[in-house]
Amino acid sequence: MHNIMITRIKGTQDITFDNIGYWHYVEEAIRSISHRYSFTEIRTPIFEATELFKRSVGESTDVVQKEMYTFEDKGGRSITLRPEGTASVARAFIENSLVNLGAPIKLFYNGPMFRYEKPQAGRLRQFHQFGAEILGSESPLADFEIIEMANSFLKELKVSKTKLFINSIGCPKCREDYKTALRDYYRDKLPGMCTDCRRRFDTNVLRLLDCKIDKELAKKAPSILDYLDEDCRNHFEELQWYLEKADIEYEVDPLLVRGLDYYSRTAFEIRSSSLGSQDQIVGGGRYDGLVEYIGGNSCPAVGFAIGLERIVMLLKSEKVNVNVPKIPQVAILAFGREENIRGFDYSRRLRKMGISTYVDVMERNMRNKMKHAARIGAKISLIVGKEEIERDIVTVKIMSDGSQFQVDSDYMSDYVVDKLRDIS
Repeated sequence: MHNIMITRIKGTQDITFDNIGYWHYVEEAIRSISHRYSFTEIRTPIFEATELFKRSVGESTDVVQKEMYTFEDKGGRSITLRPEGTASVARAFIENSLVNLGAPIKLFYNGPMFRYEKPQAGRLRQFHQFGAEILGSESPLADFEIIEMANSFLKELKVSKTKLFINSIGCPKCREDYKTALRDYYRDKLPGMCTDCRRRFDTNVLRLLDCKIDKELAKKAPSILDYLDEDCRNHFEELQWYLEKADIEYEVDPLLVRGLDYYSRTAFEIRSSSLGSQDQIVGGGRYDGLVEYIGGNSCPAVGFAIGLERIVMLLKSEKVNVNVPKIPQVAILAFGREENIRGFDYSRRLRKMGISTYVDVMERNMRNKMKHAARIGAKISLIVGKEEIERDIVTVKIMSDGSQFQVDSDYMSDYVVDKLRDIS
């Protein structure tokens, strides 16, 4: 009887040899850009009390209604794998009294999120997000820095075909009048619309604007920008002034509403023309009510999140050279007990100098060891056999042209470093 193979769960992926270099490249850029912008990393648990997401993301949103991985733990508590990062950051901000460190607090995170949705290109059930948040400032300058940081991150990655879209969805006060106008516009059109839109009409009417099925109707809908009060309009105009002064190109898109309940005022996306229909790679905006919704004191905040799977797709589609160092640089091929110990001694000396060194731990003949060293892409192989031990030397083989040199073991490290420099 054959054992049945256990495969990975639908909507997840194994990131292996071919792809891991892209992930390292992106993660290095995340740390680098966040450090230069003086943002501090925060790591939150990957599961939280379900109530956190119901209250922050919103009961009527698709995320809460359809997409959350929710289960009861052994203590009878309702637990949810985090579907996004901002709510967890806001909870940690309150619980750890980070407000006492003085405003603003600038934080970034990078890690897995979970949503039960139909897997497609760049959208998985376990996906990864890099996000940055500024808590404590209501100034448009904070919105500008968040957008400028996301922009710089994409530049750092050498991603080119991107465009920034911005909108203001006002504050809860001026949004009520707008919701009324939207309902008036859509009411008689509702019977012909999709089932999601008919449900959202009562629960979350703004979401009708980003329906993929009824998008022609949305184009003629009233614009939120006509309903902004004076404070919200000034805030939005000030943000645009900063973007123009910094030469950041943007387009105002009145249909951009973002899907989560906690947004207010600024909403923005950066889209790529290299990705087809799944074109959004950065999403963000202001969420001034969130900290208060989940039990903290009123605290304005703004942030963004970037899906790393889409970033990796983008790097591949734009053929960005990710320059990940090829490993290993050196392979050590030894034969016999004494030879193996000598080989490990050489490997320690090379690794101390920062050289990626592969020790062959298979009991096989010289020909097969050499074939394997070529397969894994070693630039140099060090051969340690009986003769090498007796004469206290090492045989250095350059894999690209097959040339071999015998070197006194004391000089092995310097010799290998020089040869690697010549090869690269």
